[in-house]
Amino acid sequence: MTEFSPLLSEIKKLIRSSGPMPVWRYMELCLTHPQHGYYIARDPIGREGDFTTAPEVSQMFGELLGLWAASVWKAIGSPPLLRLIELGPGRGTMMADALRALRVLPPLYQALHLHMVEINPLLRSKQREMLQGVRHAEWHDTLDEVPEGPCVIFANEYFDALPIHQMVRRETGWHERVVDLDKNDKLVFGAAEEPTPRFEVLLPPLVRAAPVGAVFEWRPDSEMMRIATRVRQQEGAALIIDYGHLRSDAGDTFQAIARHSFTDPLKAPGQADLTAHVDFQALARAAEDLGGRIHGPVTQGEFLKKLGIETRAVTLMTKATPEVSEDISNALKRLTGSGRGGMGQLFKVIAVSDPKLIILAGLSEENQSERAAKR
Repeated sequence: MTEFSPLLSEIKKLIRSSGPMPVWRYMELCLTHPQHGYYIARDPIGREGDFTTAPEVSQMFGELLGLWAASVWKAIGSPPLLRLIELGPGRGTMMADALRALRVLPPLYQALHLHMVEINPLLRSKQREMLQGVRHAEWHDTLDEVPEGPCVIFANEYFDALPIHQMVRRETGWHERVVDLDKNDKLVFGAAEEPTPRFEVLLPPLVRAAPVGAVFEWRPDSEMMRIATRVRQQEGAALIIDYGHLRSDAGDTFQAIARHSFTDPLKAPGQADLTAHVDFQALARAAEDLGGRIHGPVTQGEFLKKLGIETRAVTLMTKATPEVSEDISNALKRLTGSGRGGMGQLFKVIAVSDPKLIILAGLSEENQSERAAKR
């Protein structure tokens, strides 16, 4: 991260000419601006980047997801073609690990067509290098570009980077949170002058009694609706893994990360990763409204343990040196544990499937009455 941000002057010009900018628009510009967007031309992953994802922690993560995809393929009748789709595939590490696990099932391996949905040219090139030699692999800018057919979709740390709307409760109602300029020409948070009419009607139950000053975040349902429609109409399932909360509630989770540390989201726009926690109840609601079947959510730790990560770790450690065994043990703790650095409790896992799929590996399914009671 550098102090100089070429995007800063552009954002200031937009605010001066058009007025305060909604948080969702600020986040969108910071991440996907054609020239200066954070996700457009950099590799942010790993020790030398800004954050580390689960596939980079251990090969076990991708291997188990590969076997999960195999279980879905069998459940939908082992079709002769399966589109394995990853949204925001990073360096391609997870997909490479998944494919290695799937080689033990030649009929499925032969049926696979890979589809990587990625907008970053640098990461695309690293993915191509990682997946060199894979027969059927294509790259796309959006999920809509992927051809029809039975599919398994992976979305690991994908939804957290989709722009959020933020609303602030005032005495006069719910106002959209915005990014504005103060008298010193610095970026600051503010709120739209007028409240959003009848916004309280749309609020989840837990938020309706929120006090003045409370912040409520929400994302449009469009991406989840695309996913749910695809798996419902063309058979298959989508697996979503991200950090967030199980129930829709008030709270400000908008954050920036650079060099593995939190930083001010209004400092050096385009130079840090902007994210916000995922509302898993909202994801489930959007998918169910389109007829998808929801499985979970469960914690990442519970999911990986049900898939057999502990057994896999022991297998790997029996063939490894003491130093590598310790690395595997530490990776297992990080992927499944809680506390500082642990991903097992913070990260949640949910799947949406064709309604005919009653059970998916590693996940439980609540019945409709239980889910309705939570709304």
